[in-house]
Amino acid sequence: MAENHEHPGLASAVELLSRNMLIDGHNDLPSMLRKVTGYSVDGLDVEREDTHTDLVRLRRGKIGGQFWSVWVPSYLGEQHAVVAALEQIDAVYRLVSRYPDDLGIAYTADEAETQFARGRVASLIGLEGGHSIAGSLGALRMFARLGVRYITLTHNDDTEWAASATGLHPEAGLGVHGEAIIREMNTIGLIVDLSHTAESTQLEAIRISEAPVIFSHSSLRRLTDHPRNVSDRVLAALAANRGVLQCTFVPEFVSEEVAHWDLDRRAFCTRLRIEPDNEEYLLGTKPRYPRAPLPAQTHQDTLARNEQERLLGESRISARQQLLLREWYENNPMPTATLQQVADHFDEAREQLGIEHLGVSGDYDGTKAFPMGLENVSSYPYLFAELMSRGWSEPDLIRLAGGNVLRLMREVEEHAQEPMWPSAVRGSRA
Repeated sequence: MAENHEHPGLASAVELLSRNMLIDGHNDLPSMLRKVTGYSVDGLDVEREDTHTDLVRLRRGKIGGQFWSVWVPSYLGEQHAVVAALEQIDAVYRLVSRYPDDLGIAYTADEAETQFARGRVASLIGLEGGHSIAGSLGALRMFARLGVRYITLTHNDDTEWAASATGLHPEAGLGVHGEAIIREMNTIGLIVDLSHTAESTQLEAIRISEAPVIFSHSSLRRLTDHPRNVSDRVLAALAANRGVLQCTFVPEFVSEEVAHWDLDRRAFCTRLRIEPDNEEYLLGTKPRYPRAPLPAQTHQDTLARNEQERLLGESRISARQQLLLREWYENNPMPTATLQQVADHFDEAREQLGIEHLGVSGDYDGTKAFPMGLENVSSYPYLFAELMSRGWSEPDLIRLAGGNVLRLMREVEEHAQEPMWPSAVRGSRA
């Protein structure tokens, strides 16, 4: 990471985040573990080079609460997605069990605060993509009983009941089944997450939801015109809903220059008939999702098998395609996003939404590159130091860090008529 030790507000930011819980809204370490360790949770107590996240850097970044993202690709068949999501929930629980002095499962705002007071990172679960419930209210309820606290209604593709921001029919909004799913989420205490969804879905979901909703990892369309960012119209509806926007650090979402570069990259890959998000694959095919260990396999066996399958996919690209792609990257280097651009989104969001509707979400281990100064999970104090230098007050920074998300969680919990998070089902609090 680029060192910013000279920042005059760094010590003050560290001190503030040591006293007040910083809750990050979205971290894709569970899916990254599937890729780089075959779901082994060993070795996360030292700094790693193959992930943005480990326990050492979580501590350095002053993370007090983490929503671990359970993400599987939206191109998987829904029945396969259900199984893969269960495997990732299992990975979260094994991660917490492996490091009990550092991590503690939480299902409610009170439990998150208790874990923080005990010196642990409160570990919460978010399910990224409604395809993983396979259109089933029974599956929805079971995920809630397993500890999932929010569900992102879509990922990059439409579901049968909700339109994605990057799907084929972004104008379609919610179907009648989508409306029923949101009402059930309100009833059982699941937070509705609108990141990845189309504006049509967002407006309908906010209208229907009686509990406040979140954007777990999105930024502002006004500053960066990207379909994953939130429009002014939706921001106004979000504020009326008492919802929370957790601004994210993804370069394409915070830098207009990077967003334009990415559009050009995607167009060039399309002309070459190469899958834009997985450049070792031909366009028109989808990459093979790394497999989980079979019952009698070791993690090492799984990694070896997945590497063979990755190389097989890479071999589908011709020498000419590889040459043209390398030349394009050499002639068109990716622009660098900055911490200051991320801070600009927070400034603008505070102006538009009000401080009571803001949170923080890095999306670490969910994208390849991050802005300069925010390269991994140890970077959060630098962001808060930058906001301090821009005149943000301590009460505002406390709300941003975790206060607003805790407030939203409590409102969702209080609204739930049949709460189904594990401690509610057991009739006790952890």
